Amino acid sequence: MDGSEKIPVLVVFGPTAVGKTRVAEKLFTGNGPFSGLVEIISADSMQVYRGMDIGTAKPDHRFLSVLPHHGINLRNPNQQFSAGDFVFEADASCRDIVSRGKLPVLLGGTGFYIKNFLLGMPQTPPSNPEKREALKKRIQVEGSQRLMDYLRSVDPVSAGRIHQNDEYRIVRALEVYETSGKPVSSFSLSCSFRTGYRFLTVVLERTREELYARISERVDQMFELGLTDEFLSLYRAGYTAEDPGMQAIGYREFFCFDPLGSSLERVRNMISHSTKRYAKRQETYVRAIPTIHRVRADDISSLEQLYEEFLNTKE
Repeated sequence: MDGSEKIPVLVVFGPTAVGKTRVAEKLFTGNGPFSGLVEIISADSMQVYRGMDIGTAKPDHRFLSVLPHHGINLRNPNQQFSAGDFVFEADASCRDIVSRGKLPVLLGGTGFYIKNFLLGMPQTPPSNPEKREALKKRIQVEGSQRLMDYLRSVDPVSAGRIHQNDEYRIVRALEVYETSGKPVSSFSLSCSFRTGYRFLTVVLERTREELYARISERVDQMFELGLTDEFLSLYRAGYTAEDPGMQAIGYREFFCFDPLGSSLERVRNMISHSTKRYAKRQETYVRAIPTIHRVRADDISSLEQLYEEFLNTKE
């Protein structure tokens, strides 16, 4: 494509365990209608971390060899990966994919990442190094819980989105507040799509009962596949509850008990409960996205028709 054409991107969003990978397998591999034509950009905030495979439901090596994925295994668990990092990486991946004549497919459940990619990053104040360093020192002295309480008092919306151990995002939210006098949640996204792209955004759906049953089944499978050993390997490598990757559901719950002597049934129940709560929250991020198509996750024929129409449309 020449520089004047918009890059077409298929976007497939859905909550945890809705069946996103199954849809990709049906449409984009084997005898699927778009087999060999697409590459995936993972929109999963935790699949970027190395060594965290089972708990993040990362695609296995066989699937990755059949359907190339971008945005996986980019960081160690103790390194930050922000929405801005995601947008930068996704932009680069889109250009790379179309340069080889393939179609980018953004696939994942991190609605915050997808929303920022589609609509652009909010125009928050630039970094203030002095305030940031002062807030970092306060966290070291007072602890993250004290600063989280402070954040709740000035920006309850952001506090509700940030895990209490996520020191990086707590500091950034307070830095924005102390620099601008406004909560970071007040800096809104654009209501229109970014230039240079044309998007088809599909939201995969199931009934609440179906989804919760699938989540319970997935958590059981993760333990059967060795989630406990995966966590212990990361723990023994020195990663802690304060590391960004270890704050993911499926890992942080182990720290609620003695990591070397936990009651696995209690951890399993916590992970299942946390995942179901997260699935309810995931939907909130896509409500601001214009022109979305809601499709049942097992309605492959409707998805195929939508994609065919999109690919045959030129702007």
